[in-house]
Amino acid sequence: MVSPSRKRREARELVRERSSSIRAACDSLRLSRSSYYYEPKEADLEERLVKRLKELRRKHPRYGYRRMTAVLKREGWRINRKRIQRLMRREGLKVVTVQKKRRRLGVSTSERKSAQYPGHVWSWDFEYDRTEDGRQLKFLNIVDEYTRECFMNRPYRCIGAREVIAELRSLMAEYGVPEHIRSDNGPEFIASAIRQWLADQDIGTIHIEPGSPWENPYIESFNGKFRDECLNREIFTSILEARVIAEDWRREYNEYRPHSSLGYMTPVEFSRLSLPPLAPLAPAERVDMEEALT
Repeated sequence: MVSPSRKRREARELVRERSSSIRAACDSLRLSRSSYYYEPKEADLEERLVKRLKELRRKHPRYGYRRMTAVLKREGWRINRKRIQRLMRREGLKVVTVQKKRRRLGVSTSERKSAQYPGHVWSWDFEYDRTEDGRQLKFLNIVDEYTRECFMNRPYRCIGAREVIAELRSLMAEYGVPEHIRSDNGPEFIASAIRQWLADQDIGTIHIEPGSPWENPYIESFNGKFRDECLNREIFTSILEARVIAEDWRREYNEYRPHSSLGYMTPVEFSRLSLPPLAPLAPAERVDMEEALT
């Protein structure tokens, strides 16, 4: 028994290739003309879905089918991940996986612990890239381990203890003072000025073992995403351009990009459902940078 869709295809083939009239083609196949003109809604829906998938793919080439499904559901599409997986496979929208790591000696003032609420543990690290003229860019990345929210990913040509303290003071005035901060053993993180300043703010330091980036997984994961979805896709002509592009990506990461570890919520959405953040740095504690370094 031939299905109506098969008859419809054959009738259209007769009309197109044999110059047959629509009436004659339908009569020969015992197909009603209303069926001949019928356009399946599912085909139209799938065509629009594939078009949107390709648009998202151009903008977010590192999103896999699970994250793409979460994005589309947020836009109102009624789909499941198996369908998106099938369409992405059919359209050749494969994600090539990339991996990375990082390294370096500091004294921890707190025991190793995982974050239990917003502001419990922050992580920070540096990530490197270059402008088009070959000069170095050094991005200071800071994230909250519990909410995965990125507070900063700002590039510098070079950055020392003074600038790091200034950035921390600014972030703590906006987001509150964390209880602990986790890092590797880079010279910027173990500088005596920074250790003294953190001690004055009663912030515990957690340093990972040298050559063990897996002990700082949240910032390493963030570094990989930042590299994969931003740095590897952009050519920076100046440090100003790098700052603008990095800040745009940070906002997208916090407010738009679904995170699988957060149940495909964004960090901002997850943060709203979590405990309120700690109080910001009190005005009396915002001393001059020169005083903090003495």
